Amino acid sequence: MSYHLHTLREYSFPAVSSAMQKAIRRGDAKLAGYWALELWASGFGQYVWKRLLTVSAEDCWGILTAEVKALHESYLFINKDAPAKKPKGRIFISKAVILLSMAKKSRDADHLQNFVYDQQAGLDAETLTDELENAGEYIPIPDYAYDCHTPQGKKAGKTKADFFKAEQESLSPFIPGLFDDLIDS
Repeated sequence: MSYHLHTLREYSFPAVSSAMQKAIRRGDAKLAGYWALELWASGFGQYVWKRLLTVSAEDCWGILTAEVKALHESYLFINKDAPAKKPKGRIFISKAVILLSMAKKSRDADHLQNFVYDQQAGLDAETLTDELENAGEYIPIPDYAYDCHTPQGKKAGKTKADFFKAEQESLSPFIPGLFDDLIDS
């Protein structure tokens, strides 16, 4: 038996999660915020924070993780006495999404770990020894969200090599990274 998580608006949970991170990578704060708040409104607030912290390390240049962590701590403080089913403080999620979306992008940390440990990525490892309910029309999940990390992308034959190339090309704003020359363009 297969169990598939869906959001409030019946989006596929893995696709929304992927769309949120990829919109941040592309510097699209508006769309990234839509997906983050869709997850939050659907009861996946804790997951959103885990993903945003990961994005801060995986996709952004500089030291942003401390800022995202501080926003998360503020969110927890606001919710200290709030009922679990009625969390508050989505403003802190919005702020984190905007901060991450507007940050310079670099996938160096992710590239480094994959060059060293993930031989299946197709990379040359040897080279480196409530508002949501009224938000309006239903926004389709962009095609780029369906990569090797989602069931739909896997079914379509998307590979890690495809992922690295597409995501490197989509970084916005872009800052040159240490390992850019190792990605096939």
